[in-house]
Amino acid sequence: MSTPMTGDAPSSSTPPVTLVGCGRWGRNIARNLHELGALAGVYEVDPHAREAVRESWPGVPLWGALDDIPTDHAVAIAAPAADHARLARHFLERDQHVFVEKPLALDVREGQALVELAARRGRTLMVGHLLHYHPAVEVLAKLVRDGALGRLRYLYSNRLNLGRFRREENSLWSFAPHDVAVLLRLVGRSPERVAATGGYFLHPKVADTTVTTLGWADGVQAHIYVSWLHPFKEQRLVVVGQDAMAVFDDRAPDHKLVLYRHGVEWIDGRPQPVKAEAEPVAIPPAEPLRKEMQVFLDACTDPNAAPLSDGAEGLRVLTVLDAAERSLRQGGVPVTPTVQLAAQVHPSASVDAGAVVGEGTRVWHHVHVMRGAVVGRDCVLGQNVFVQSGAVLGDRVRVQNNVSIYDGVVLADDVFCGPSCVFTNVTRPRAHVSRKDAFAPTRVGKGATIGANATVVCGHSIGAHAFVAAGAVVSRDVPPHALVVGVPARVSGWVCSCGERLALPAAPAAASTATCHRCEQRWTWTDGALVEGS
Repeated sequence: MSTPMTGDAPSSSTPPVTLVGCGRWGRNIARNLHELGALAGVYEVDPHAREAVRESWPGVPLWGALDDIPTDHAVAIAAPAADHARLARHFLERDQHVFVEKPLALDVREGQALVELAARRGRTLMVGHLLHYHPAVEVLAKLVRDGALGRLRYLYSNRLNLGRFRREENSLWSFAPHDVAVLLRLVGRSPERVAATGGYFLHPKVADTTVTTLGWADGVQAHIYVSWLHPFKEQRLVVVGQDAMAVFDDRAPDHKLVLYRHGVEWIDGRPQPVKAEAEPVAIPPAEPLRKEMQVFLDACTDPNAAPLSDGAEGLRVLTVLDAAERSLRQGGVPVTPTVQLAAQVHPSASVDAGAVVGEGTRVWHHVHVMRGAVVGRDCVLGQNVFVQSGAVLGDRVRVQNNVSIYDGVVLADDVFCGPSCVFTNVTRPRAHVSRKDAFAPTRVGKGATIGANATVVCGHSIGAHAFVAAGAVVSRDVPPHALVVGVPARVSGWVCSCGERLALPAAPAAASTATCHRCEQRWTWTDGALVEGS
């Protein structure tokens, strides 16, 4: 291990980050992290790359082994794709926040395991879907969300270049994750079917070019054409709506996003095009990678921050890539993207293709689990439960009847949700105002209990083993082991991990102790928190 860094140290509000892998793209990540004051170390095995790090960022430690990386560092992984899952798992198991370049993994089950592990550990898992943070894509997504293009009809994305040729992954896995991520964002849901064909010219088992077609139940279609065997570089996305068409050309020197308000006029029973002039759309200047790294840093310090490209989003993209790969191997046969594992699902329940449901989970009458939702192992979802596409449930979660779990809600392992308890995702909803961009996340810690008819206002966290009484309204963060009651909820006492109330006042004196009469665990009030033992 090298000597401690002698350059500028990160500020107290900026988490230290170690970069794992500093190749061609990793150097860009390192540059941005360094300029943000967060680059606290680099792990790289290639001697030439290590020397380049010494020259570019003198004083930044070069770790000699993965276990040399301090456990209080967040980690950004820019290693080869085949190593993503292994490395991400290693650091999540050490309770470190992890950013991993696309794709999240090369296997759906490995990706699912990572998402579940991050949820159990309460750590950030973020995937490098860079285009989400491109200002043109952000503006385009808002145009679609606000209805400026009308009902979507079809979309296509071309990502073409000459090189860089790879052997550990084909062009689909190398290029298409960005395009899949953006298409899912614009359409708002995963496709019903995926079909892919490819060409093998430089290696008999590695596709150099692929065309992937996505189809949705409401008729929306999209295709993705990627190739590293193309005479020039092209990165273009076209979105065709009922009222307007948009073109995002990342290679355009001036106007990267342009609107065309073309129309169709019927004359004598025949459709005729009505063309309009191109309308350039103003795009604020910003470096996407800089914003992506800042989002990761914010997520490491704010438990309520929910990156757009979090692990659940990465898994949704991974299921589509997996379906495309399976179709590719079968000569273009359409495949349904799904990662549902063995679970007991009642015939009246609806578990959408693309939902992740862990082994041993029981899904009861009239439950609806949307595509993209992640439900861990050995959970129970009672009658009339609804789980939205962006929700994440850990292992052994119990959700009683008539509970809706919306986008942005993350329930850690062993959480209990009582009948008809309520989660929200917007603080000031209006029926006539779309506020999907204002969703606020809710995180519930391991072993916490939410009583019947309680309401949890979005944007707040409930600590591990906390107990929210029936009918309470949570409008601020709840500390671990706190018993909260009333409207608004306030701390009225403290509970053991087993759920029994402890003989402690709402505001214990320093060094106060209590022993659980049920499990005999001893607890001490230390530094404003309940700690096991004396």
